[in-house]
Amino acid sequence: MKVAALLSGGKDSLKAIHVAESRAWEIERTITIKPDNPESWMYHDPDPGIPETQSKLMNIPNQIVKTKGEKEKELKPLKQTLKTLKQKEKIQGFVSGAIESQYQKKRLEKMGRDLELKTFHPLWKKDPKELLKQQIEEGYELIITQIAAGGLDESWLGKKIDQKTLKELEEKQEKYGVHMTGEGGEYETTVLNAPLFREKIVIKKAEKKMETLNRGKYRIKEIETQPK
Repeated sequence: MKVAALLSGGKDSLKAIHVAESRAWEIERTITIKPDNPESWMYHDPDPGIPETQSKLMNIPNQIVKTKGEKEKELKPLKQTLKTLKQKEKIQGFVSGAIESQYQKKRLEKMGRDLELKTFHPLWKKDPKELLKQQIEEGYELIITQIAAGGLDESWLGKKIDQKTLKELEEKQEKYGVHMTGEGGEYETTVLNAPLFREKIVIKKAEKKMETLNRGKYRIKEIETQPK
């Protein structure tokens, strides 16, 4: 099976790629969407250079697709990219890291039907806590790079997701309704190490920028790769 894979740089898209690789699918390309609108309904706003570096560490070509991020219009550039990949690279489908977003899943599946491509969401409806636990045990290094929820403050920016953080997220879920995997946009992540990476990513320079008490970003400015 030849497929393309959506890659935001976060934990869900990397785990979906990991599952696809375990099924011996040939990932022809990773596709990273860069929306002009940081409040995009469909896409994570990735840090510059992160998805490209992740793809390089997995020996998979990466393609950047820009979109204005306007609701109901932001899928057009991705659709055209997949159409071209189907024609030139003979892909048969594409992979996403969707877990619970019906909005995202329905629109991706409609696009797949229009293009006669199979759509795969290997994490769909998986238990959020178990997904995070599994990634920690598999050696993923995940950090939180964006927050937008009550109970999450500046101290969470740049925070590594480990067993301790997992327990803290459970507490935030109970007290504030924070989704364990951030499916409601409560937080976003960046993957610095994963089983498929040849080397790990090390942050050399980053900055925290808070908009409100519970809303802010951890912008990665400079990285390098090092042996694991």
